[in-house]
Formats: sequence, C-alpha cells, structure tokens
Amino acid sequence: MIPVRCLSCGKPVSAFFEEYQNRVADGESKKDILDDLGLKRYCCRRMFITHVETWE
Repeated sequence: MIPVRCLSCGKPVSAFFEEYQNRVADGESKKDILDDLGLKRYCCRRMFITHVETWE
C-alpha cells in the first residue's frame, strides 16, 4: 500500500499508483511514465520507484 501523500513534500501521490503499475507492466519506461503523470520532484518519484508491494 503506497502512502496517500509523499512523505517529504506532502503532494498526493496514491491516485497515480494504479496507472503507474499498469503502464510499467505494459513495458513503458518508468521515467516517461512519471514525467507524463506530472511527478517532477525526486521525492515523489522515489515513492513509486522504490515501492515494494507487501499486501496481497
């Protein structure tokens, strides 16, 4: 479960996570996906890149 907001800056990020996962599964570049979703800050980007799903 990804946090609702970025832990560093407070920007809401959880709304983008499902689309991010679907597009990564389709083989798109992570950089291009994050740019397209409007996540420009490195703190928000790390929330997606380093997330490990532990809930199944």
